[in-house]
Amino acid sequence: MPNRSPESEVDLLPAKDVGAAYERDFYTWTFEQAQLVREGRWERVDRENVAEEIESLGREQFAKLRSAIRVLLLHMLKWDHQPERRGRSWMLSIKAQRIEVDHVLRGNPGLRPRIPDAIASAYDQARIEAALETGLDEDVFPEQCPYSWSDIVAREFAWP
Repeated sequence: MPNRSPESEVDLLPAKDVGAAYERDFYTWTFEQAQLVREGRWERVDRENVAEEIESLGREQFAKLRSAIRVLLLHMLKWDHQPERRGRSWMLSIKAQRIEVDHVLRGNPGLRPRIPDAIASAYDQARIEAALETGLDEDVFPEQCPYSWSDIVAREFAWP
């Protein structure tokens, strides 16, 4: 009997077992579900788990946006509150995270309305991390994000 890839094993499973594979073997389940969708075998698709995984992919994209904004805000806070420690690495980190934010938003324009949520959530964490990394008291940093979206994506940072 030839070796079968996970994606060809869907035909070996009884209909009642297809959904159970989600709990036992997520990797194989993904290939099984993809094959069922491609073939239009909708009666065999594990709809609940497929729907959850699709939503999870959307949440991952929001998390990527939030993460890039968090790192960006962290370095902006450090730049503004420790001018004597400004350096090329902070400036390049800001530049790199701006590129990441742009890539995430270009690939997911539906995230644009969620930018304020991402900023608020990212800032809460960036503020704590800035206090930790700078040694400054947390109260030195504003409770609410002091930067507009324009500041976050376009403010100039010059380093000699």
